Amino acid sequence: METVQKKKQKILVCMSGGVDSSVAAAFLARQGHDVTGAFMVNYDSGRAPVGDPDCWLTEYRDALRVAARLGIPLLKLDFTKEYSKKVLAYMFREYKKGRTPNPDVLCNTFIKFGVWLKWARKHGFDKLATGHYARLKIQRPKSKGLNPSFALLAAKDENKDQTYFLHQLSQKQLANILFPIGEYAKPKVRKLAKKFGLPTAEKEESMGVCFVGEVPMKEFLSKKVPAKSGKVITAAGEAIGRHDGLPFYTIGQRHGFEQSGGKAPLFVVAKDFKKNLLIVGYEDDPGLFQKEIAVSDIHWVIGQVPDFPLHCEVRLRHRQPLQESKIWSLAVVGESRLRIEFKTLQRAVTPGQFAVLYENGVCLGGGVIEKYVEKS
Repeated sequence: METVQKKKQKILVCMSGGVDSSVAAAFLARQGHDVTGAFMVNYDSGRAPVGDPDCWLTEYRDALRVAARLGIPLLKLDFTKEYSKKVLAYMFREYKKGRTPNPDVLCNTFIKFGVWLKWARKHGFDKLATGHYARLKIQRPKSKGLNPSFALLAAKDENKDQTYFLHQLSQKQLANILFPIGEYAKPKVRKLAKKFGLPTAEKEESMGVCFVGEVPMKEFLSKKVPAKSGKVITAAGEAIGRHDGLPFYTIGQRHGFEQSGGKAPLFVVAKDFKKNLLIVGYEDDPGLFQKEIAVSDIHWVIGQVPDFPLHCEVRLRHRQPLQESKIWSLAVVGESRLRIEFKTLQRAVTPGQFAVLYENGVCLGGGVIEKYVEKS
């Protein structure tokens, strides 16, 4: 495999106002590329359901300052309709089903490397670049006449690796994007930002979903996700209180209730939607641990289906250490599913999140976690 080539190109850099995308733009500009920055607005005061409607203004001003420092133009593009249709609607649907979605994965697939990339290509840009911590390698085919494929590799900085959020990308998308900082650790990126004189060098990282602002997630969801109160019970069946609505709770989440005469704290073990029950238990409750899961809606970022059974590593959430696993295909007509057996028990496996597969540092793909019931 070889690193994606760096010949002079016309590149649109997604600039969020943070240090990572700032350094990505600086790298490409210093390499002599024809660089244009783009700040993308995905929500606004007229469309965001709740929260701080102008939370993007500060980020936009920082992106403007960086662009001015680098001497590159900065576009401000509005994709609020697309974001609402492809990400927010998905998120609300999943919560209504009682699952806990990861909207960042869908945002990357359908917005950042979907409609943004389509816009960039339509307007004459060769590549779309971002500040993601990930790497790309070209794999040249041995046979003539075949197109090269692209491998999505974990970043050098394992703590910052973001391939978990990128595993749904296609080979066509990978062929048109760049990750300029994937070879660097975060401390090095900050040092480079200082070296380049970027105004975002000392800026703290933003966490969470901007359009929610300071509003709690439950309040944000309650505007769109109907829910009704119900009983909170222990795994032994003891009723200890009432919940506000099952969609607002996540498996493994620490819960505020205490069992009479028992030890605290309690954690969400399961959600029974038929009976509208929230089931809680202690941190070591057996119901919180699983050895096998099923995964649906499988996407192979490598562009092909591997042979099964597959021995590889799996990550069930961002920054989770990779877990040794054995995987079988449960494919049926019109549907792709996997059965994953882990070497060790996994705590708080959350339906709606993504299971992402890796082999020797290469992201293979992944799918949506579902509650595993029966064996194939």
